[in-house]
Amino acid sequence: MEIRTLRYFLAVAREENMTRAAELLHVTQPTLSRALRSLEEELGKKLFLRHSFRIELTREGMLLRDRAEDLLSMADKIEREFLTLDDLTGGELYFGLAESYQIRHLARALRVMKGRYPDLHYHITSGDTEQVTEKLDKGLLDFAVICETPDTRKYDALQFPEVDRFGVVGPSDSFLSEKSAVLPEDLAGLPMFCSEQSWVNDIAPWAGAQFGGLHLEGSFRLSYNGSLFAREGLGYLLTLEHLVDTAPGSGLVFRPLSPELNLKFYLIWNKYQTFTPIAERFLDHIRAQFSEA
Repeated sequence: MEIRTLRYFLAVAREENMTRAAELLHVTQPTLSRALRSLEEELGKKLFLRHSFRIELTREGMLLRDRAEDLLSMADKIEREFLTLDDLTGGELYFGLAESYQIRHLARALRVMKGRYPDLHYHITSGDTEQVTEKLDKGLLDFAVICETPDTRKYDALQFPEVDRFGVVGPSDSFLSEKSAVLPEDLAGLPMFCSEQSWVNDIAPWAGAQFGGLHLEGSFRLSYNGSLFAREGLGYLLTLEHLVDTAPGSGLVFRPLSPELNLKFYLIWNKYQTFTPIAERFLDHIRAQFSEA
């Protein structure tokens, strides 16, 4: 199975049209058709259902699409890494980031690194712990930022220098405006928005015996999206401080939880990972930056 053939396959899967895919790939339609037929023969599975004006993926085609995207991402990453191995002015860095106010430490480090290595290019993907560690495990990322204690059997880690404070975001004219902090009983029966990860790993232990009285109205991976629902009065968002705008005039307020709930964040990477030169320089820099914070 050739990388080029997988690129052909993904182009057709995206366009759902052989003619458009051939134009984008700058190959003839017969060449593209032969390559895809050869791929189906090699795998022994039908990948496409061919209709009059479009092409539809079969179940097997959908599986290959998901696997091919990861394979091609890895192939592209490897190619770029080898192209920059001897580059003293830059290189490629790949990050998967959980949401945190402390990401500013990483942004600050990259700003300094860009000043030193003008040809540095970085790639950012966002997600919860499960999403970013999956990509890290596959080798698609150099580093990830997560908000739970790392598995030291798999990862090396640096703890961020601060902690993030958990709280509740709701409309500025709600009961929150009258409180300095929010207790578990204050939230009983109210519609709540939260990420599934935080609801199980953080809110359940915090609420203790009163967790059964809390109602998860909807789950959001991104706090900003949840804040839009909270602003409309559909519920209250459990999230970390500073992730959404709660300044005067925003229509929202933030109140910390009581007892206080703070989260630690970690920069992690695969144990025994062989880094590119630019990744080694970044790690040396962020270690020094964290030790001075």
